[in-house]
Amino acid sequence: MFGTIRMSSQEEKPSPPSPDMHFIGKKEDIVKAGRVTMRVNGSRDVLVVYHQDEFYALDLRCYHAGGLLQNGDIEEFNGRPCIVCPWHKYKITLAEGEGLYQAVDNPTISPLKTQWRSKGVKQRIHKVTEVSGNVYVTLNDSSEAIESDVYQTEKYRTVPLDAMPKSKPKT
Repeated sequence: MFGTIRMSSQEEKPSPPSPDMHFIGKKEDIVKAGRVTMRVNGSRDVLVVYHQDEFYALDLRCYHAGGLLQNGDIEEFNGRPCIVCPWHKYKITLAEGEGLYQAVDNPTISPLKTQWRSKGVKQRIHKVTEVSGNVYVTLNDSSEAIESDVYQTEKYRTVPLDAMPKSKPKT
């Protein structure tokens, strides 16, 4: 259902409107697929999601443990569309990359009252632009480290994450 858009050898990538924009695919193909993944600029694995007439782009692997977000459900929390990591159910806003959690206002009151709160930006998001039916991504070039950056290394691209050795607890 979800996948990577591949162009045939006869198709030519359109010239981007600016050098920092990277062609992802035709709008109609991405809308039909709902979400696609692509390595952008040879250095960043990006998930592009089409949800409720909007395009979003974010790092492919979840900031928490590297789960592939392309397999996550899209749900709304406080009216904000989020992708839910399929591994540990972390909720990440599509527009801002914020990690959300459910906080208890006062643990001494019954029944407990909860609110969705932000952990802050945890997932790097990228800008999506549509021009003449073509979809482009401009990578977020902020020098500020974001937790999802950890999973953008070759180590996580070449080895399936579930096959990676688990760290041993210190004794």
